[in-house]
Amino acid sequence: MENILIIDDDVELCSMLTDYLSRYGFRVTSVHRGDAGLKAGREKSWALILLDVMLPGMDGFEVLKQLRSVSPVSVLLLTARGDDVDRIVGLEIGADDYLPKPFNPRELLARMRAILRRSGAAEPAGESTLRVDDLELDPAARTVRIKGKPLEVTAVEFAVLETLMRSPGKVVSRDELAERALGRSFNPFDRSLDMHVSRLRRKLDEFSSSGDRVKTIRGAGYQLLVYRSPVETQN
Repeated sequence: MENILIIDDDVELCSMLTDYLSRYGFRVTSVHRGDAGLKAGREKSWALILLDVMLPGMDGFEVLKQLRSVSPVSVLLLTARGDDVDRIVGLEIGADDYLPKPFNPRELLARMRAILRRSGAAEPAGESTLRVDDLELDPAARTVRIKGKPLEVTAVEFAVLETLMRSPGKVVSRDELAERALGRSFNPFDRSLDMHVSRLRRKLDEFSSSGDRVKTIRGAGYQLLVYRSPVETQN
């Protein structure tokens, strides 16, 4: 059973989700304050955290920000319906995905399973380590290194980077990236993919003196720029 933490001040919703998710093999713990949720998130290893934005004690954005400073744990943000600002801010801080309230529990379950597939799906032993210039991605160990130094990325950012590194120098469509990184079809009104790419780009560019490593190709998708020939090595 996978351990799920719910941080939400709606006690009735937490109770309903606990009953629902336990039927699908999840062990659920819920807390109802932001400060208590941050403490719980730090003290235990969680497969996934469901995090509400509006919380007493500490809002969800601050909880997420502090969690991200110490852990790449997967976080699904629960936002008020129609509040695009909350969603964009949450994705910028590092949420893996968001779901507006009220939501269908089946939709929540589908989003959770997509995130967990990305975060826990190790590749078979012997899968090639990908190298593009000074970037190295190990699909089996699920690690990223740049200039020999570890780069901490979320599960979605890892999926985006892996997809781009498997087609270095080529344009990868938003449709393909959305399917591989988010587990759903691309929606032009959904900013999730663009926000994840933007966060990944900023992380990569901290190590780069040559400008953007990931280029946006308007109307087409994204491209990982190549300065030397890509190499694959067997583990």
